[in-house]
Amino acid sequence: MLVARGEQASMSDVAAAAGVARATVYRYFPNRQSLLDELASVAVRGAGDRLVSARIDEIPVLEGIGRAIRALVEVGDGFIVLARRRSRTEDEEFERRVGGPIRALLERGQSDGQVREDIPSEWLTDSLIGIVANVQSSPLQRGREDTVAAMTDMYVDGARDRRSVAA
Repeated sequence: MLVARGEQASMSDVAAAAGVARATVYRYFPNRQSLLDELASVAVRGAGDRLVSARIDEIPVLEGIGRAIRALVEVGDGFIVLARRRSRTEDEEFERRVGGPIRALLERGQSDGQVREDIPSEWLTDSLIGIVANVQSSPLQRGREDTVAAMTDMYVDGARDRRSVAA
C-alpha cells in the first residue's frame, strides 16, 4: 500500500491492505511515522544482510554490481519505501549497511578503470539505488531475473569507463 499510494496512503489504507482493523495497526504503530521508521529499519537490515551474503567486496566489480542490484530487489517493497524516504533524511544505519558497501564497490571499480571516474561515487551509488527503486515500483513488470538483468545492463552500460568500451 505504501508503495502503491506513497504519501497518500493512510493508516486506514494500510490496515485494510493487511486485512486487520485500524486499531490493530495503531496498537503496533502509534502513528504513520513509527510505521515508516520500522519498515525502513527492516528494509535496511534486509538489504545489508543480502549485500553481505552477495560478497560484493570479494568478487569482480561488474559481477558485484549485478549482485548488489539483485540483493536490493530481493528486499521487495520495503526497499522502495526506504529509497523514497531516504531522500528526505540521511540514516547512519543505511549508510553503514547499504550505501557504504555499494559505494566501496563502485570506488573499487573506479580505481581499477572499470567504472567511470568522472562521476562522483556518491552519485553513482544514488543512481544505482534510484534505478532499483524506480524500476521496482514501475507498473511494467518482468520476471525477477529479467528485471535484475535489465537493471544491471542499464546501470553498467551507463557507468562503465568509456575507455574500456572502446578497447
